[in-house]
Amino acid sequence: MRGPLGPVIGRYPSSDGNAGMGGGNKDIIKHNRKCRDVVFLVMFIGFWVAMIVNSSFGFNLGNPLRLNFGLDYKGNVCGDRHADLRELELRYWLNPNQVYQSGLKDSKFHLSNARSICLMDCPLPSEDSLNWVCDYPDGDIRLTVDDWIDRNYDYFADLTPELRNTSLQLLGPCYPVIFPSVNVYWTCQLIARASNVSMRHWQQMGGVNIIENIAIDKAIHRSINSRSAVLKRYVADVGKAWPVLLVCGGLVPLFLSVIWLLMIRHFVAGMPWITPGWIGNDAISPIIGEHDLYYHVSAREVSHLHLAAVVMTTVTIIAFLSSIAIVRRILMATSVLKVAAKVIGEVQALIIFPVIPYVMLAVFFMFWISAALHLFSSGTVLQNDCSANCCAYDLKSKRVSCDQCCGYRLHYTSHIAAAILFHLFGGYWATQFFIACSSTVIAGSVASYYWARGETSPEIPFLPVFSSMKRLIRYSLGSIALGSLIVLFVESIRFILEALRRRLKLANSMPGSWLGKMVFHSSQGCLRCISWTIKSVNRNAYIMIAITGKGFFKASEIATELIISNILRIGKVNVLGDVILFLGKLCVSLTSALFAFLMLDTHRYKSAHNKISSPLFPVLVCWILGYIVATLFFGVVEMSIDTIILSFCQDSDEHQGTAQYAPPLLMETLNDQNEMQRLTQ
Repeated sequence: MRGPLGPVIGRYPSSDGNAGMGGGNKDIIKHNRKCRDVVFLVMFIGFWVAMIVNSSFGFNLGNPLRLNFGLDYKGNVCGDRHADLRELELRYWLNPNQVYQSGLKDSKFHLSNARSICLMDCPLPSEDSLNWVCDYPDGDIRLTVDDWIDRNYDYFADLTPELRNTSLQLLGPCYPVIFPSVNVYWTCQLIARASNVSMRHWQQMGGVNIIENIAIDKAIHRSINSRSAVLKRYVADVGKAWPVLLVCGGLVPLFLSVIWLLMIRHFVAGMPWITPGWIGNDAISPIIGEHDLYYHVSAREVSHLHLAAVVMTTVTIIAFLSSIAIVRRILMATSVLKVAAKVIGEVQALIIFPVIPYVMLAVFFMFWISAALHLFSSGTVLQNDCSANCCAYDLKSKRVSCDQCCGYRLHYTSHIAAAILFHLFGGYWATQFFIACSSTVIAGSVASYYWARGETSPEIPFLPVFSSMKRLIRYSLGSIALGSLIVLFVESIRFILEALRRRLKLANSMPGSWLGKMVFHSSQGCLRCISWTIKSVNRNAYIMIAITGKGFFKASEIATELIISNILRIGKVNVLGDVILFLGKLCVSLTSALFAFLMLDTHRYKSAHNKISSPLFPVLVCWILGYIVATLFFGVVEMSIDTIILSFCQDSDEHQGTAQYAPPLLMETLNDQNEMQRLTQ
């Protein structure tokens, strides 16, 4: 059974109702505390060491260029300055017949084995002659790479008769430009519409037959639109849009959250009503640079963006309708918000305090995102094991070589997949840990205020926020690590089960009976409810940790008993307060996402090197970061309300149902049942 909190937080009132100030009473907010859940603190420290080691693995082996640019026939990444390809970012397939062969149904020849090189721009057929694209200069071809680029990749006129003959056999080193091509996500997409002039010149020179078929177009299109390629481009977009993440994922939500807190402080009665999002649905094109306006290329990114626009609009409408639905009930929550605003006004450091975890999270996320980009690109470049006819003239060995002519691929081992998953889960644990630390410090500060009757007296530390931080760091970090680990564990189970559910759906292995289908679809909702319950229990546990200094499980037990015994009294107010604050967080995060979309909808991110494949991922990341930042700052009000309510419940239990320390406004809100019923009808 829990004991009274009077001797833990403040002072028992004397027989005349006033707190005694003599030697028999003592300020015990610092009394009888000791380090709790130390094992989990050690686990958390070990986790950080593992995160650093895991990230160093990514930094050593990763190359974010691989996420955007393809590999040439030598296994080099286009655009890689270490391979002398700094300005050559576009992947181009030289032999159109190999591309055609890879596009045939049931063909064993894969596009990755077709001979490809890196160029600065996609070649186009000549209007009056035949253009050529030749292999990288080597051997007897005495040209520098810069000269090769200046000559538009063409040194056919300098070839010996032997090399011209092999070129006419599509064995290189030069290949004809028969089909026009366009830059689609840094890959030259061949258009299966041969130039009549170029084809006639080719045939007159005695070149082998070149097949004109839509399979040429489809083969490259399938490669560009594969799921792995789309995912890589999404991750690369986050790296390219780092200025947008900095502004719209960090500074904009910081500004909006601080403004919201200041308004809560001075205009609390109106704030619950200032609680709508819109995200544009601008058409995006996968084609980079100038191109034929009559040529269009479809891409998964376009359909994904359309879906995101629908989801964001739906969320906005639900948020707006929810605000209207609880209009009459907001009146009750406003009274509690006024009490929280009074606390923030008295303990003014609470407005500034979230900046500390904000800066820590900002530094962490910069490191985490950079490590994630390197981990996602840390696969090993391996040569394919193929039996395909990929013979080509080798300028260095001066002969047609059919050995080691297979293409290269980026190979991800199971160890890399495990490292990426660990990094994702580790980022979530660290985020929950920082948010929990912030919540616990706020709860300790507000508890000091409540149990000292809201007076500025020696019973409230001169700087309650920093005193609460000191107690957290000295005694309770292990308990916070445990609480955030439990949230990670529950969310991980949800993630794994959702992944399994999607796999079963794709494999058409859905349950056949109606009962099986009902269980299958309802399990996701049940897991969400469990996740919400765990987070709610954790939040109240952090409050009791700040108040009592108990371990996580004991604090959870005390908080749960208090809530259950007072559920009818505080339930509506607590839920309404949470709904209002959630709508506020949603408003801040959606506004951040909107600003991100507007920044990405500029010329900088629509052309040339900085072009992103889709604004979807950067906007979603800004939405998530905005919500996290809003959670830190809104947590001041949220934890103030929850701490005041839990303290009120304990205060009432200790004094026969009549709280002795509660502010008058809170007493009116929670004790006057008739008024409560009138407001909530």
